[in-house]
Amino acid sequence: MEIAEHIQIVDTQGRSLAAAAEEAGVDAKVAACPDWQVRDLLRHQGAVHRWAASHVEQGSARPLPLTERADLDGDALLAWFREGHRHLVDTLTNADPGLECWAFLPAPSPLAFWARRQAHETTVHSVDARSALNPAEQARPEAISAEFGADGIDELLTGFHARARSRVRSDVPRVLRVRATDVDDAVWTVRITEEPPVTVRGAVGDADCEVSGPAARLYLALWNRLPLPDVSGDAALAALWRERSGI
Repeated sequence: MEIAEHIQIVDTQGRSLAAAAEEAGVDAKVAACPDWQVRDLLRHQGAVHRWAASHVEQGSARPLPLTERADLDGDALLAWFREGHRHLVDTLTNADPGLECWAFLPAPSPLAFWARRQAHETTVHSVDARSALNPAEQARPEAISAEFGADGIDELLTGFHARARSRVRSDVPRVLRVRATDVDDAVWTVRITEEPPVTVRGAVGDADCEVSGPAARLYLALWNRLPLPDVSGDAALAALWRERSGI
């Protein structure tokens, strides 16, 4: 996907998050994140938006601190969130494509990284906000395109879970196949061992278990926002993912 497409999704999903949060109220429970109320979601995502914008604005070669605003609540918190979200969208839109700054996942450029990462960060938490409004709403992946869902699966498997901090490990080597059924060539093979998972694109070799389904639903399931759509083979491997893949 192009940088401009990711920025448009940051914009759309951030506004959706704010609207759902305002309707639900800051005291509402976030069904997708049982330990959170809406105020926790707004504080977290608002801080992440400012954190991301700061790296792009400052061209920082090192990670900057992330600070949440626990002193804000209610309407003031919602306004603060909207202000930070707008600033992030404007910062990404106006950034020099050749900027150099810190990024924590592989990408064609730092700007491509931050646009993509914030598109997926904001989308997943927008789903969380809708779950506070109505728990059934978290099962509405139709607002997410198949292309974007596949993009998010790729970022999660080849990026997040390639890092040393991934907790998806197995004493006995196992192979998980992930297949989006509505996008051409959207297949990943994940080798799970005592080391960080290694993911390659494509159906490479045999798999112990395959999880499959429409890309948008599979995307949210792999982020543990929905049940896994379809599981074939060793269901214990799918269960291992559910238990250990939280980020």
